[in-house]
Amino acid sequence: MKSGKIFYQVISTFVLLIGFLPCLALSEEKPNLQQRPDSTKVISAKPRILPKLLDLGSTTCIPCKKMAPILEEMKVAYEGKAVIEFIDINKNREATLKHKVTLIPTQIFFDTLGVEVFRHVGFFPADSISAHLKALGVK
Repeated sequence: MKSGKIFYQVISTFVLLIGFLPCLALSEEKPNLQQRPDSTKVISAKPRILPKLLDLGSTTCIPCKKMAPILEEMKVAYEGKAVIEFIDINKNREATLKHKVTLIPTQIFFDTLGVEVFRHVGFFPADSISAHLKALGVK
């Protein structure tokens, strides 16, 4: 029980730090009011990446089959807030190598920077998935 509490404290701290990174800038450039801005420059905003749950499994594995309806519900419930993705390892063997998956189903949670923050192997109930998404700041 203590390890779960510690995990949530670590995740909460991590999420808070990411939120404060812009405030921690060491120096701030002040605009030179004597220069006119170049109207030919195009400023493109970097799109915000949503937190992600990646489930790697198979359509033939029993725990994976039990996960399928949960993942579908999560896709609908968290649409626009988080990305919920399933990869069938029988159709995409490269994904097992890329994500270093040895057993299925494996659920991998990524933060808004695309960094893996948590990994679980085996059946994972909906309330546990929701708790981990909440720890990533998903409401």
